[in-house]
Amino acid sequence: MTADHPRPPPRRRLFALGRNELKGLFWQVLVVGIALAVIAFLWSNTVTNLSARRITTGFAFLGREAGMPIADSLLAYSPRDPYLWAFVVGIANTLRVAVIGIVLATLLGTLIGISRLSANWLLSRLAAVYVETLRDIPLLLQLLFWYVLMQALPAARAAWRPVEGVFLSNRGLILPAIPIGSPQLWVLGTAVLGLVVFYVIRRRLIAQQMRDGRPRPAWPFALGLIVALPAAVSLVLGVSWTIEWPQLRGFNFVGGLTLAPEYFALLIALVTYTSAFIAEIVRSGIQSVPRGQWDAANALGLRRSFMLRQIILPQALRVIVPPMTSQYLNLTKNSSLAVAIGYQDVVSVANTTLNQTGQAIEAITLIMAVFLTISLSISFFMNWYNARIALVER
Repeated sequence: MTADHPRPPPRRRLFALGRNELKGLFWQVLVVGIALAVIAFLWSNTVTNLSARRITTGFAFLGREAGMPIADSLLAYSPRDPYLWAFVVGIANTLRVAVIGIVLATLLGTLIGISRLSANWLLSRLAAVYVETLRDIPLLLQLLFWYVLMQALPAARAAWRPVEGVFLSNRGLILPAIPIGSPQLWVLGTAVLGLVVFYVIRRRLIAQQMRDGRPRPAWPFALGLIVALPAAVSLVLGVSWTIEWPQLRGFNFVGGLTLAPEYFALLIALVTYTSAFIAEIVRSGIQSVPRGQWDAANALGLRRSFMLRQIILPQALRVIVPPMTSQYLNLTKNSSLAVAIGYQDVVSVANTTLNQTGQAIEAITLIMAVFLTISLSISFFMNWYNARIALVER
């Protein structure tokens, strides 16, 4: 090898490790072995004690008839369904709260965080009061407050009607809805596919513009893939997009979309509580952007809204995303407080299953597995997104 091409360092083999490194490896293997032995002992001891008390173990109960009612669910459910399907319905209810709550808390928290930096004195003070008040009151108390407030609303016959077709009563929030069936799902799937294809095309157009400096409009592709293509599929399948308006029949509403009081109270509590923390994260992220970026944008005569959207927030995201991940995880885990007001999420379903079957270890294990899976999925996505927006050294 010449001086211009130095010889790469040789790979170190296990037998070539130094004395200190071998000692460190030995202790690591010993610690892992002790931990596995302790876990095996505890598991064996638990199984032995349960068998001595004639307590059955295992997950065979999941195939038995559940016999529990679930009033509010996205999926079709009957008490004659097995426990496994009851758990699936509970998981769907948990995701229904977590996903919608994350989206709404992000939007509200971002608006509150930007408002705290507003030059309008009244707006910034109101945002500060919102943040300091909501994040200092325990979430469980806020949840109970909203639930009691929902129960104090008038009955269905005297429901509040803030907007045409929208009703608010002790039955919950009732909204107009579009019935979604198989044909509608095909159209929506086509729109999602068009959105993905448009994203790929747009990135390619931007890469071409970076090479030759010629701007290429992306809106024709967006119009064709996201609007025209789903519209053509809708016409071919003859899909009906009629709006179903809720109507009062007797003592309850028929038609439309009903958000039960338990779900609505839980969603409001989680969104308002989490948005207060997200607002502070957004505010600190914006303030972390160097002042020179603001001055340069002002010197170019850019509007403040454009400045925030295109210059400040993209840079602030690198500071915002890591702590935002923690808030998303907190919101997901805090949804388990639904058991306090009777909303049947996966924790409530597992609690009822535990009382009916006595399978405490299995029920708790299922809860832990569900929340661990959801939390790891959120962490994986946010870490991927954080890596995508990371600054690249040139």
